[in-house]
Amino acid sequence: MKAEKTLLIDDLLRRVNASPFLFVVDYTGLKVDKFAELRKRLSAVSAEIHVFKNNLVKKAAEKAGYPGDLSTHLTGQSAYVTGAKDVCATAKVMKNFAAEFEKPVMKVGVLDGKLLDASAVKVLADLPSREALLSQLLGVLQAPASALARVLKAKADLESAPAEAAPVEAAPVEAVAETVAA
Repeated sequence: MKAEKTLLIDDLLRRVNASPFLFVVDYTGLKVDKFAELRKRLSAVSAEIHVFKNNLVKKAAEKAGYPGDLSTHLTGQSAYVTGAKDVCATAKVMKNFAAEFEKPVMKVGVLDGKLLDASAVKVLADLPSREALLSQLLGVLQAPASALARVLKAKADLESAPAEAAPVEAAPVEAVAETVAA
């Protein structure tokens, strides 16, 4: 029996170490078909849910260097969610599933070795996807360059305009460039 426990702990430790996050949920009262549906939804975002004995999870979490406070939440019927990719997408699946079926209930989460309470996991679920955040960042980074390009084009257009044209009052390019840089 001890060899089986060691194998289970090693398997769990492998899963925990391969995932940047761990969610602990109380699945009490969740029917088998609903549990299967949750697995299917989690699979779509490269995440998994498993049920292990709490004492085995405590030992694996200890070996993985997880916060000691985690063990206080490992009571009752607990399931463990891990994943290889987007923690926000996984949290969103868990939040939406719980809103739809009122189960499972989020107990605690661990992200990059830090303990998160249920409300912090909910905040993760409300964040935009990784792709959306990267798009927003790219837009922010491109905005000053686009504005500067428009200013330079306007200056070039003014310099190449015929001499007979009436002069156009414009702010000095340096002042506009400083505003864009700020």
